[in-house]
Amino acid sequence: MLREHSSKEVYQRVFEPSSESGPSGLKNWPRPFVFRTSHLDGQRFAAGERFHFEINLFDTRSESVLGIRQAFEELGRAGFGPGRAKADLLHEPEPQLTTIELNAGGDEVFEIRVDFLTPLELKADEEVTSDVRFQVLFARIRDRVSTLRTLYGPGPLTIDFKELGHRAAQICTIGGQLSAVQRRRRSSRTGQVHEIGGVTGWADYAGDLGEFVPYLRAAEYCGVGRQCVWGKGQIQVSVRKRK
Repeated sequence: MLREHSSKEVYQRVFEPSSESGPSGLKNWPRPFVFRTSHLDGQRFAAGERFHFEINLFDTRSESVLGIRQAFEELGRAGFGPGRAKADLLHEPEPQLTTIELNAGGDEVFEIRVDFLTPLELKADEEVTSDVRFQVLFARIRDRVSTLRTLYGPGPLTIDFKELGHRAAQICTIGGQLSAVQRRRRSSRTGQVHEIGGVTGWADYAGDLGEFVPYLRAAEYCGVGRQCVWGKGQIQVSVRKRK
């Protein structure tokens, strides 16, 4: 629908972003959006019932916002889901612009819990892993935030990646519970079936966490790990501060 009802430029920028330029070594650009729809899993809606979903968009240009809105209006008219049911886009609040200051100071944080709300898959040393040690989790968050900022924001993060990673390695995992989830999705565009499983659950971390919390807050919006665009890697962070 985006391809059919928006300009070629908007479609390519939102759904097939170019890899001709950008960060060194980056072959595939991440798409500038993520879906937040896990609350719809397993739900059925009768005629006349309403439901909602969210999109977090990192390309905030007005033409991109308009193109996405038009795509969902046309999708509703054409029908979607197993029975291709039709739907009307009844209400769309004004887009809310959220800004997170990554270098913000604040109270000392010594313990956090990270809930993995949707299946999470991380990569470490070019291998998919279920390892959620803080240094592994934070490295993927740091890289994702930096890449999105480079491609769709003011530019690369001006931080010492190596030194920040070294400090992240000092954070300890003090508890947690993870469960493996197996899921698949079928692309209506290509017909291909993709594995979109991972782990859900939670992990508790302790240490000098203050400087990492803004990155974790950013990851609540952009997700972390593989296939974030389809809603994987959604996290929620709970902070405990030193009394």
